[in-house]
Amino acid sequence: MSNRKSIDVEGFSHGANPIPAASRVGNVVMTGAISGLDPATGKVPEDPSAQVVQAFVNLEKILKAGGASLDDVVKIGVIVKSLALRDQINVQWLKYFPDAHSRPARHTTQYDHFAGATVIQLDATAVIP
Repeated sequence: MSNRKSIDVEGFSHGANPIPAASRVGNVVMTGAISGLDPATGKVPEDPSAQVVQAFVNLEKILKAGGASLDDVVKIGVIVKSLALRDQINVQWLKYFPDAHSRPARHTTQYDHFAGATVIQLDATAVIP
């Protein structure tokens, strides 16, 4: 039997793919791709700014379901359709990580092959003390 535990969150999925929102082994939680999918509608908002906001909300919710918090995050990958979203991402970054001496590492990559209206995905690694 594996020590790995799949983390699923109501209203968030990877469509028809059999992929959990995150996975936990011991004190490590790693998420899959987290989009700005609105769990209330099951759709990605057309507004890119709304997607950025919702992606961070989804990140926090998924981490919590895995027993972690944003304080436990050591790195976040940000994948964007356009680097023009950087300012909107930084607004959320400063909201969720206000302490300049306690922020996770971050790597942003541009990717222009998202399906539909998706413009952002996050992935995170958290280590629970």
